This record gives sequence, C-alpha cells and structure tokens, in this order.
Amino acid sequence: MSQNQPQNSTDNADQNQAKAVRLNKFISDTGFCSRREADKLIDQGRVTINGQEPEMGMKVQPGDEVLVDDRPLRAKEKPIYIALNKPTGITCTTERHIKDNIVDFIGHRKRIFPIGRLDKPSDGLIFLTNDGDIVNKILRAGNSHEKEYVVRVDKPITQEFLDKMASGVAILDTVTLPCKVTKETTYSFRIVLTQGLNRQIRRMCEALGYDVFKLRRVRIMNISIDGLPNGKWRYLTDAEIAEIHSLISDSSGTEEASQVDGKGKSIKKATDAKLFDSRQQDAAERNGGKIQYKTYKGKGEFNRKRRSGEQEDSRSDERRGSPRPGRGNKPSHNKPGQGKSGGGRSSRDNDFSRGRNSGSSGIKKWKSKKDA
Repeated sequence: MSQNQPQNSTDNADQNQAKAVRLNKFISDTGFCSRREADKLIDQGRVTINGQEPEMGMKVQPGDEVLVDDRPLRAKEKPIYIALNKPTGITCTTERHIKDNIVDFIGHRKRIFPIGRLDKPSDGLIFLTNDGDIVNKILRAGNSHEKEYVVRVDKPITQEFLDKMASGVAILDTVTLPCKVTKETTYSFRIVLTQGLNRQIRRMCEALGYDVFKLRRVRIMNISIDGLPNGKWRYLTDAEIAEIHSLISDSSGTEEASQVDGKGKSIKKATDAKLFDSRQQDAAERNGGKIQYKTYKGKGEFNRKRRSGEQEDSRSDERRGSPRPGRGNKPSHNKPGQGKSGGGRSSRDNDFSRGRNSGSSGIKKWKSKKDA
C-alpha cells in the first residue's frame, strides 16, 4: 500500500491540475461578476486563494478557498437559459446606465447577459444566459449555426436582389458568406445567416439600394419564437438545452438538426411574412396544447408604462393645482369678486365656465358679479 501512495498522490495532483481554471474565470463562473470585473478585483487585492493574494494568471484548483473581500464565493449556480422575443427599442447591452437595456427589461434576479445582439430597431428572438462557456460556441460562424430572419423593405424585391443577397455582398471591407434567401411577398423576404456581422442584413440591403423597414429574428438554431409573444420571455426546456449542447459539440450535423424542435419534430417556417408578433400555428396544435410555454412579461415594459403614467398624472396635477386662495399663495391672482370655488381655476377653466349652462352656485355668483 505504501508503494502505491506516492503514485496515487501524483495522479490526484495531475487530475486537480487538469481541472484548474484561471482565477478570473472561476469568479465569473460563480455569477459574482464578469471576467473583466474580476481582473479589477484581483488587481485591487480584494481576492485571496487559501488566504494568500494571488499572482497574475494564477489558477484555482479543486478544494481551493477563494474569498472576495474576505467572503467566500458561492458555489457555481445552475446555468440559466432564456429565450426572449425582444421588442423594438430595447438595447442588447449589460450596461445598466444605458436606457432600456435588455438586462433591466428582463428584470431577472440573477446576473444574465445576452448571447450576441439584436439591433435596437429590430425585434425577435435572442438568448440570455449566465453560462459564459456557451456563448462563443453558439456565435462562432465556423460552426454554421443558423439564425433566421424575416425582413420587409421599401421596394419590390427582384430576383436579382435575391441572387446577390444569397451569393454575398461587399460590406465592412469583406464579402458576406453565402446564405439562404427566399422571397415571401412583394416587399418581404426570409434570410438564414451563419455569421453575425454588425448590422449585417441592413448593410447588405443598403449596399443593394434597399432600405429595411422591419427586421425580425424568428429562429436561432433549433429554437423559434413559436408561442412566445413580442416582449415576453421563457426558460428553455431541458430538451432544448440538451439539443443545443449537442449541436455546439458537433457542428457537422447543425444544418439538419436545426430544422427540428426539442422533441425531434420538424419545425415550421418561422413567422409569416406579415411579421406578426408570433408565428401562425395550426388550430389543431393550439387546441392540443403542443406549443405552449410559460412566458414572463419583461419588467422594463411595465416600468416604462408606469413612468409614462406618472408623467400624465403630474401633468394633470399641474392643470388642477393652481394654488387656492386662503392657503398662503398669491392672492393677486384672484379676480375681484371671485369666490373660493372659482379662485383655483385657471383662465382656461374660467373661459370654459362662461360657456356652460351649469347649475353651480359658484359659477352663477361669479357671472352675476361680472355682469353687474
């Protein structure tokens, strides 16, 4: 036994070394903060490993105790995967100081971030997660993971336009990869991309003399916006998550696999050309409840409505709220002979009162003195 102990300890050390991860990644994986923010904490001397301040690039091994500000980090949380049907006007950023950012719109209690981005004037499907490892695997163009869009433009679509879009367009000092493009209506088309250049579809259309009026992402890989109204989000199912992990682990089957849903059934064509908020589905499927998800409303949408309502209330308060006499306000604003009932009215309200045949004693008294 004694002869095997040195060998066993060596094997364990090798295994721990293999499982070791960089400190900033370890901190980020717990959901405490991003890697960039973790680097700042390390530079500020606020992080320790087993009671010692770490050196730059130091790795954390299984069993190590990592403290931030002398407090232990919690164990890695269960990954969160969210599908949001993003409305227009929401910005895909984690910068909380930016108005209408996607993080505040979701209002999730956990720290999450979007996978990729969708332009502010665009709407449709986008993923959010707290799993940093999955992001690059989904976004990497070399894996040919499909993203499908329906686009409405300002001019009738020609076959020449479709051919040029499909073969590649020169934008941003490069030529876009070949893609699938099909005509939907006179003014709308469907496009499936495997890359994600900045504002790619809009730039491609502009290069060919078209302006985009409406752009909606309707599918990412095997996930579509079926049953997900605009402005709402849902958690991905275990089957969908398993399929995504399967697709990103082996990109060779991506094109075929991305045409089926989490149960292996072929998915229908995403969002119709009229760009309704959710895809049209057969009545039989609706009645059978096969495409139903528990969805959640973006909290940011409610906040915007509430703020708007508060502004309306404040305006109405201003309209009603001219200071009343006898409460320490300016008495010079009251017209001679004006009683308490009329002293608080604005000139607009008084003009309105002159034209009413109202039974109010206050108004009659004011009129009689005016006439006298």
